[in-house]
Amino acid sequence: ENIIKLPPGVNGEDGYQLWQSLVRQTELTAQLCSITREVRNVRGNTQKKIEKLRQLLGGLLSELTYFEEPIRSPLTPNVLIKGIVAGESSLFKSALHPLRLTFRTPEEGGSCKLIFKKGDDLRQDQLVVQMVWLMDRLLKLENLDLCLTPYKVLATGHDEGMLEFVPSRSLAQILSEHRSITSYLQKFHPDEHAPFGITATCLDTFIKSCAGYSVITHILGIGDRHLDNLLLTDDGRLFHVDFAFILGRDPKPFPPPMKLCKEMVEAMGGAESQYYTRFKSYCCEAYNILRKSSNLILNLFHLMAGSTIPDIASDPEKGILKLQEKFRLDMDDEACIHFFQGLINESVSALFPQMVETIHRWAQYWR
Repeated sequence: ENIIKLPPGVNGEDGYQLWQSLVRQTELTAQLCSITREVRNVRGNTQKKIEKLRQLLGGLLSELTYFEEPIRSPLTPNVLIKGIVAGESSLFKSALHPLRLTFRTPEEGGSCKLIFKKGDDLRQDQLVVQMVWLMDRLLKLENLDLCLTPYKVLATGHDEGMLEFVPSRSLAQILSEHRSITSYLQKFHPDEHAPFGITATCLDTFIKSCAGYSVITHILGIGDRHLDNLLLTDDGRLFHVDFAFILGRDPKPFPPPMKLCKEMVEAMGGAESQYYTRFKSYCCEAYNILRKSSNLILNLFHLMAGSTIPDIASDPEKGILKLQEKFRLDMDDEACIHFFQGLINESVSALFPQMVETIHRWAQYWR
């Protein structure tokens, strides 16, 4: 009789049902932790570990393949999940062997994919992706859509969590299989009459997303960039993943001021092309829009000062000061355009040997 009435939008669930739903999500998370542990203990290559994962889901843990009743996805609560599709679930080939799981949804033939990771503190990733989402909103309010990809992240514990799986490939994979970003995009969006043989929409998406992430990674001081944590979707959206180093921290020496790799510039037609010029103008426009909201962004980081998120907790005052410096609040918009273009030129000239060799150390950064 004493049903707790929840606010509209909770799909008519009462308090007890909601509590039950949360309990079942917690149980699912615990089971995924134990699966990860078992799979990691398997000796042999990644394929052997994948076989073990599917064997567990088909045998001992078969209750995970069909839930008695659908539950809400912890990552996307408005999506109901009915069980794991064993044959479509796999592992990533990396030290922590994150699980890539496909879940059934109630719609006919429906599914959703997510990544479960054990052994990494995802709270910092969650914070950065929330910042990307916020900055995306701020840019769109000024009618600038830079085709960003703020994928969902949920830390379910201090060293575990879930991430949305975005179908994409790393630049490392793309370059080893297709030799260039251009030939990869030509495969999905060919247009023989367009520049570089890629449709205008796809090329514009690529240039915009490169600009958006160049500005955001610069402001947030994202470190440890390499070709494995830069991903590209087949419609041309470039995005960054894995934010273990922020606010200027970087395990590699001499990080360039802008995180732009040579292959990205080449895909725009090189540093002399009109598309590269367009990229720079998107960067400057985005930078000035985000500077207008510097107070909001800085205050949100101030609120995190007491948290135990590694790169903030180590020295909150220093981290927030570094973030404030990135906004160059001492300059007006026009001066900032020159300043930001200078940063881009400085970073790019280091990537191309024909330009003055900026102690070629930034080119080394990408190796």
